[in-house]
Amino acid sequence: MAESSHVNGNGAAAVDPAVEDTSTDCADIDSVCATIGSVESSSCSSNGSDSGVTEHSDAGTENGDTRDTEEEQPTQSSPVNESAPSSTTSSSSTPKAGEKRKREAKDKPWTSLRELSPSARRIQKELADIMMDPPPNCSAGPKGDNLFEWNSTILGPPGSVYEGGVFILDIHFSPEYPFKPPRVTFKTRIYHCNINSQGHICLDILKDNWSPALTISKVLLSICSLLTDCNPADPLVGNIAQQFLTHKAEHDRLARLWTKKFAK
Repeated sequence: MAESSHVNGNGAAAVDPAVEDTSTDCADIDSVCATIGSVESSSCSSNGSDSGVTEHSDAGTENGDTRDTEEEQPTQSSPVNESAPSSTTSSSSTPKAGEKRKREAKDKPWTSLRELSPSARRIQKELADIMMDPPPNCSAGPKGDNLFEWNSTILGPPGSVYEGGVFILDIHFSPEYPFKPPRVTFKTRIYHCNINSQGHICLDILKDNWSPALTISKVLLSICSLLTDCNPADPLVGNIAQQFLTHKAEHDRLARLWTKKFAK
């Protein structure tokens, strides 16, 4: 993630002479980080008994031996016992089916649409779309089994000062998505006037211009476009924006240096 830079009394970027004297050595990063402060614009921000068996005594019993009566009980209760296995089999099949569904849900927790909230169904649809047709130079997907927390990778756009870099982003969807925008932050350090040292991105569609019609694929495309063409008129790091406007060659040199150091 990019570190903020110092500003001088006139609001212009102050670049350490030691930085200018070095080329692309990684030690140059430390000098720049030391001389670039943390002045950042605030223009962008957050469930018995066997009753069916009737005892009958044998009519042919003369001695009243109760053992004969007891021996007859199994024979007379057999009609009742014959129906027991089918009842047991029927009741045991239901738990087995339920256990199977639970195992499937555990393996793929977001695949049972009936159990998903509206926001989770929307996110699942976008996940299927982005897996079939990902945006150029981008990839994204959930962190493990959490459908609301994603990782994303953006490759530095060809021809930009970030070319060759691999930038990692965090994406968080709230339960109100898509009626509230996702929270997207850079985890890789980057020298950019619209991305601050905490990885926050100054992008209108992530703030006031968000619409439920937008998708995470479109958000990633917009971030790629921001890497190609920054917006110094609406900066998050004001002194980097000023440097871009007044000392673009030095700005581009530092952006390439940070890309080489932190995004390779």
